Amino acid sequence: MSDSIGEIYDKHAQTVYKFLLAQTHDPDLSEDLTEDTFLQAIKSIKRFDGSCKLSVWLCQIAKHLWYKELERRKKHGLSLEIPEDTAAPPENVLHSERNDLYMAIHKLSDMQREIVLLRLSGEFGFAEIGEIIGKSESFARTTFYRAKEEIRRIINAQS
Repeated sequence: MSDSIGEIYDKHAQTVYKFLLAQTHDPDLSEDLTEDTFLQAIKSIKRFDGSCKLSVWLCQIAKHLWYKELERRKKHGLSLEIPEDTAAPPENVLHSERNDLYMAIHKLSDMQREIVLLRLSGEFGFAEIGEIIGKSESFARTTFYRAKEEIRRIINAQS
């Protein structure tokens, strides 16, 4: 790998940040975890074997750090609730529809939710999503399709 740490950060920090933002919905936490991801990557760069893209490897580290953060919060009785100031006012139809969508996404299985959020918020392709979650591109694509159907069903049931 001929790129310097700075060049790697410049190339991949935005991807890692978007991945984490899709998971956390918290810009500040996503920034902190992005920094932690690159620190961890520096410590474990010898384990990167080139079997996947560097961005995918970094997102796997980010995912691991996110799960550790969730465990830490659970252990200390902290929650990750969406702040109330992001709730949609009743008169705003677009916000209402967006809230319905995110409420439906929240009701999906963990795997479905992760794939949907990576696809919609993280702007990852199905091949990259498959690598990140340790499954095939076909699995990611099929799970995304089934999740979309489930979202439709949940939203229709709420109407």
